[in-house]
Amino acid sequence: MGLKRFKPTTSALRHTTISDFKEITKSKPEKSLLTPLKKKGGRNNNGRITLRWRGGGHKRMYRIIDFKRNRFDQLAEVLAIEYDPNRSARIALLQYPDNTKTYIIAPLEIKVGEKIVSTIDGSVDIKPGNYMPLSKIPLGTAIHNLELQPGKGGQIVRAAGSSAQLMAKEGDYALVRLPSSEVRKIKATCRAAIGQLSNVEHETKSLGKAGRSRWLGRRGHVRGVAMNPVDHPHGGGEGKAPQGNPHPVTPWGKATKGLKTRRKKKYSNKYIIKRRRKK
Repeated sequence: MGLKRFKPTTSALRHTTISDFKEITKSKPEKSLLTPLKKKGGRNNNGRITLRWRGGGHKRMYRIIDFKRNRFDQLAEVLAIEYDPNRSARIALLQYPDNTKTYIIAPLEIKVGEKIVSTIDGSVDIKPGNYMPLSKIPLGTAIHNLELQPGKGGQIVRAAGSSAQLMAKEGDYALVRLPSSEVRKIKATCRAAIGQLSNVEHETKSLGKAGRSRWLGRRGHVRGVAMNPVDHPHGGGEGKAPQGNPHPVTPWGKATKGLKTRRKKKYSNKYIIKRRRKK
């Protein structure tokens, strides 16, 4: 698992770095776990653009990932490590004793042929890929695919290379340090998978050229100051000189720097022990 660099025969290749994909053991996905993925182009159900600068991109099929791991105390064999175009981490193909196959997000140290297990009240080894309640995980352990509500399935810590750390246990709650550095109380009956997630080098990759962004379905951004006054509050002016010197705002006039937008604070504040670091 590493990065691949190219001989700089073009300006784009000079800066391009991609994964070497050495950890991938199977190139074609499991057909029974695929479902069509329709492109939205940033539009909502009314056809209106709610997310700008999206569109195009390579055609994809969605891999159905088992975030709940509801087959308790059944050993599952790791058949393959695969690439998933819909997420940054790798995925692992599991097979249960009755030949049922599922996908999970692959931790860093998982290997083909290993046996992993999910439990809710049993005692299992603390090794990458095993899934168990926070109450049964030793302090200081790296975890991922963490539930926020018992039985709902993993919702956070699912990106490539990320992991949370179990800091303490206090009664019915566990204190978990998230990748953002926020320390949060989570019910001890919520479950998590052991280990750090795969594809650690993902954050150091360089696309190298605008075309690779287009392959991912990301279109180029247009700066507000480059627009006309009818299109953006920052638009207009003579040449590159802006029209006045307003505070940075969105196209709809809402402040973009310093304005707090987090909602439902009264519900989440009581669970946050330490706020995340400001960047």
